[in-house]
Amino acid sequence: MELRHIDIANLCVSATNMRARGSKPDIANILPSIRARGVLVPLIVRPTQDEGRFEVVAGKRRYHAALEVAAESGEGEALPCAVIAAGDDAAALEASLIENVARLDPDDVTRWESFTRLVKEGRTPEDIALTFGLTELQVKRTLALGNLLPRVRGLYRKGDIDAATVRHLTLASKARQRDWLGLRDDPHAYCPNGHQLKAWLFGGASIPVSAALFDMADYPGEVISDLFGDERWFGDTASFWAAQTPAIEAKAESYREAGWREVIVLPTGEAFQSWEHERCPKRKGGKVFFAVGTRGDVTVHEGYVSRKEASKLEMADVAEKPVRPETNSAIRNYVDLHRHAAVRADLVGHPSLALRMLVAHAIVGSPLWNVRVEDRHAVTPEIGESVRACASEEPFAEKRRAVLALLGFDANSATVTGGYDGEHGLAGLFLRLLELPEPALLDVSAVVMGETLQAGSALIEVLGPLLSTDMAKVWQADDTLLDMVRDREVLGAVLRDVAGETVAKANEAATGKVKRRIIRDCLTGNGRAKVEGWVPKWMAFPPAAYTERGGVPTVTRAAKVNGLSTASEPLRQAA
Repeated sequence: MELRHIDIANLCVSATNMRARGSKPDIANILPSIRARGVLVPLIVRPTQDEGRFEVVAGKRRYHAALEVAAESGEGEALPCAVIAAGDDAAALEASLIENVARLDPDDVTRWESFTRLVKEGRTPEDIALTFGLTELQVKRTLALGNLLPRVRGLYRKGDIDAATVRHLTLASKARQRDWLGLRDDPHAYCPNGHQLKAWLFGGASIPVSAALFDMADYPGEVISDLFGDERWFGDTASFWAAQTPAIEAKAESYREAGWREVIVLPTGEAFQSWEHERCPKRKGGKVFFAVGTRGDVTVHEGYVSRKEASKLEMADVAEKPVRPETNSAIRNYVDLHRHAAVRADLVGHPSLALRMLVAHAIVGSPLWNVRVEDRHAVTPEIGESVRACASEEPFAEKRRAVLALLGFDANSATVTGGYDGEHGLAGLFLRLLELPEPALLDVSAVVMGETLQAGSALIEVLGPLLSTDMAKVWQADDTLLDMVRDREVLGAVLRDVAGETVAKANEAATGKVKRRIIRDCLTGNGRAKVEGWVPKWMAFPPAAYTERGGVPTVTRAAKVNGLSTASEPLRQAA
């Protein structure tokens, strides 16, 4: 095979080319690249019977694209060609087949890898789009796969997860992706996919930026762009509603000031039932209804009254003259803020009432509160099973069930936090809490605090000693922990801690498997004196390390809060 440049005027399409039949091929996706950089991949050609002419065996689309560019510029250039022997139709057809099969688009992950290499070499998405005949958005969508963890990309490449799931995972942080992989690895957990994944990522209904009635230039919260669609989404629903609610009220106020008899903002999620209303113009007393969807969208229905009101108007044939509200939005704002200041000043003198409000906010939340339940994510299924089986779980679960019953919540609710679904929201729950005696309220607050207590935080190091928590009463050594101890020095120290110095010294050269078996035998009494109440130093209150190397988070956190011990003594005595 010989490589050479051949004038385009001396080329024609071979009858053996698998694309020779039919009309002119579609060259739209390669034409921009040919315009920008010319033909880079050689055509496969062979000599014809006419001296100096060659026929294109493979590369018909590149040939036609070059013809188009030549027509646009008025001059043709020589094209790179790989010349094969003349007369062998079978070889020519084979070359055409190989060329066209190899030309199929690679999978998304391979394309991402290629585009990423080009970016590292200094190409911009615009350059890449021009070269490959793509739009810049298509290139950015492909590059968005770089936000995925390598394992997620591997699952997608193998076809284990679908395109919709990958699309939504590109919006997630690395930590959130790891949480999702943890759910996927847990056979007992529900792992959201496709459109359900978006709801999981956004903590409920995802709210598009198009739903906002307020000026986005003044919005302080996070906005997430979806490169696979034309929409952007609010990253924090609480911040969205904090801005959307006053914007809805301002829009409603503009209708009142325009002379509408009444403007009604329906509760969020309640649909406007058009069949229960009839059209009625403003001059005859028509009302305006605002329907606010759970995804933030607002639909305004102008000029309606209920069927009952329509009947009365028809009988009287006289509409009540619209009454202009006596207070405008500025006056209402003035009144609201002064009343708020007065109530707040009185509230600080009634801590028992404030405590009930605090608990109600912690359970239901509000536009000013964002409370999350600790998900206690386990990095392996074995750790999750070990925690679920520990003795500490049932007492808390029993108290939670009692509190759910006390508050009248659904007994099947996984948590008390977020478990209230009454139609009156925060205010309705607060009224219910007012009926509880002080001891019952404290039980509720204790369960809610337990559900929202962050695992692995410094607060655990404060509370453990404060509550005199004894891990030996609730924890039993299991294979899950022992199997994870792989460090030789640490395993030797644990053996010494459990079996004593003599046994540890005698087995100093033993394998890790032997040492773990001795530890298990000591803890279970299998052929050795049973050790009761052993707790690893890392887990005790206060915690300690087995070596001088450090790197034990519980010890580090305990050291940082050690200075708080004297200040917490009165609380310890009260507990």
